[in-house]
Amino acid sequence: MTGGSAPQPVPPPPRRAGADRLIALFLFGVVAFNPPLLRVFGAGDTLFGLPLLYVYALGVWGGVIALSAVLLERRGR
Repeated sequence: MTGGSAPQPVPPPPRRAGADRLIALFLFGVVAFNPPLLRVFGAGDTLFGLPLLYVYALGVWGGVIALSAVLLERRGR
């Protein structure tokens, strides 16, 4: 025995924050389009004459696309 210390484990490389944000955005989309939540908006109410379910679905869908575009553009820099 030479009295040396045991080798230290190598820490994993740090993950980029952009990947974490994309995962969070995906999970938000999964929750937002979950059938129990869609039933809340499918109650038959309208907004400006449009069914609230359609307004909700298209709004969330467009928001997820816009946020993913922003995150991916920022990630490319």
